[in-house]
Amino acid sequence: MDEDPIEERMREAIIGEIEPRAVVIADYDIAWPERFRQEEAKIRSALGWTALSVEHVGSTSVPGLAAKPIVDILLVVEDSGDEASYLPAMEEAGYVLRVREPDWHEHRMFKTPEKDVHIHVFSTGSGEIRRLILLRKHLRAVEGDRELYAATKRELAVRDWPSVQHYADAKTEVIEGILARAASESSRED
Repeated sequence: MDEDPIEERMREAIIGEIEPRAVVIADYDIAWPERFRQEEAKIRSALGWTALSVEHVGSTSVPGLAAKPIVDILLVVEDSGDEASYLPAMEEAGYVLRVREPDWHEHRMFKTPEKDVHIHVFSTGSGEIRRLILLRKHLRAVEGDRELYAATKRELAVRDWPSVQHYADAKTEVIEGILARAASESSRED
């Protein structure tokens, strides 16, 4: 039997066991921005100036957009590969390091013990920072793409996926199309 490349990638990146979780898409919750603000304050208190930027990203950062009820946070540090500069403080604040991807933008991802907040750590200058912010900005502004994305997520969520990562990867084509339109619009604004 052939190895599942998504599962193989997950085994390399995930710290601890791979957690099977159902994909649940919820209507937009007005509490999500407040949850972000609470976590932002906690992160900034833990890291001080090490936290160069803390941003609410992902679907929960877009008013009106259906989402998995998990608040995604972008944390920018000088060098995400230098875990000693932020890992102890994040763990002391109660976050759990769950993903380490040195081959993909030195990405790290922490979760809350409740697993309702994901903190994605990137180094300053990473292209992923711009992509996350561009996607958020575009989805907030363009109703048609916001509706397309919501419909895609709802359609995919009802399928039976081996993992949440399989579901996330299935959205890639739609996300890339939205990002291409967002980049095109952004370049016209410049």
